[in-house]
Order: sequence, then structure tokens, then C-alpha cells
Amino acid sequence: MKVKHLTTSFRSIALGLSLLLAVGCNKQQEQQAETTPEAPEEPTLEPLTSENAVEKLTAFGKENPDTIAIISTRHGDIKVRLYKDTPLHRANFVRLAKAGFYDQGEFYRVVKDFAIQGGDSDNRTMKQGAYKIPQEFNRKYIHKKGALAQARYGDERNPDKESSSHNFYIVQGNPVPLEQLRSWEATHGIKYTPEEIRIYTTIGGEPSLDTEYTVFGEVIEGLDVVDKIADEPVDGSKWPKNIVTHKIKVQ
Repeated sequence: MKVKHLTTSFRSIALGLSLLLAVGCNKQQEQQAETTPEAPEEPTLEPLTSENAVEKLTAFGKENPDTIAIISTRHGDIKVRLYKDTPLHRANFVRLAKAGFYDQGEFYRVVKDFAIQGGDSDNRTMKQGAYKIPQEFNRKYIHKKGALAQARYGDERNPDKESSSHNFYIVQGNPVPLEQLRSWEATHGIKYTPEEIRIYTTIGGEPSLDTEYTVFGEVIEGLDVVDKIADEPVDGSKWPKNIVTHKIKVQ
């Protein structure tokens, strides 16, 4: 089922190779039976629930301090830094990446000049469980171009703005006029610093998402790849017409 918002839900073919060996003897040949190597086992991932997610992610985060992730696509690699002070979101992203969960995903929603959203696929076989992550809003982190953030369910079902278990997005955005930025300050009850104003008005981003979704990282290399993905032709549901799969490795 396709996803139409910054929300949850969604899209491996194992190829077996057979090997036929023949062994020669003096006056005759004995042909071995055809053998087919066993297909590699499907990676496993312990499903989490909203009741145990915080405990499990906290423990995992302490044992896995990774803060760099490489998102590989057919357009190239996007290198992101994961913030240590959004520990649950960092641990969750690292956990899913190390389990191979994200290697079954794709950028399934692309809105040019806004964001590219990934993490899921209609073709996924691995299950992660039904859980949400408590929001970890941090005033230091804004939705500037290249911000990595977590999608979530809508307000009517999620008044605490808890994050999705696996769907993430990377902001593309555009430069924002100062008067529009002032309007978002009033809407969200925040005051942007001079540096944040400079970033939004020159580099760009999407201030409408501030205080609404948890930003837990940022692109440090590969913003051009984000732009290339954002340029992909899409259908009426903003799903790229040519699949943009991703594989994610952390370090």
C-alpha cells in the first residue's frame, strides 16, 4: 500500500545458482547429481512494540555508538551524521540499518523542493513490529536543507507527535523569504537565531516542519544526490515512476 504523507506503511529476489559437476574415470564418466546451494537465510529482526521500544533502543544504543550512515542509491551515495542527543532515533536507525531492514527499502515518496521520503517498500519481507518512537525535539536542530528526520502518524491519532518506527525523510526545500520565516516563528512559538535565519533564507529548508517532526541527523556529503532523487518523475501519489531503492550502512 502506498503512503501519501510523512507517515508509515508500504513496497528480494533470491537467485539460486545450480552447479553440475562431471568427474571422469578410466573408461566411463560418472556424473554427479545436480546440486543447488541453499539460499541465504532471510535476515532476522526482533519485532518491537511501543511498550518495549524505549528500553530496547536505549540498550542497543549504548552498545552501538555509530553516528555515520551511508545511504547508497543508483544516483550515488548520501552520507549523513546521526545526532547523539536524539539517542532513541539514532539507535533505531542504526538498528534497522545493521539488520538489513533498510536494504529492502526505497525512496517511495518524492516531493520536489520539499523532501524525499524513504525507509519502506511494497516489496519488503522483513518485519520490524508495530511501535512508535517518543519525539526527541531539540531546538538546536531545524529542517534546513539536508536535515534527516523521522516521519510520523497524523495529529488526530498521535497528539504526542511520536515518530514512525522506520520511515524517514531528507529535506530538500528552497530558500525561505524572511517574512515567511517570521510567520513560522509565530506559528510554532519559536525564535530563530541569526545563523538559522541565514541558513533558511540562503541555503533553504522547510521551517513548516519545525517542532512537528524529530530531526535526528543531517547530510554531510551528497546533497546533489538528494537533488537528483527529487528530480525523479513521479506518479499521482508522488511515488517515483522508476524505483529508487536504497541500501544503508552505518559506522
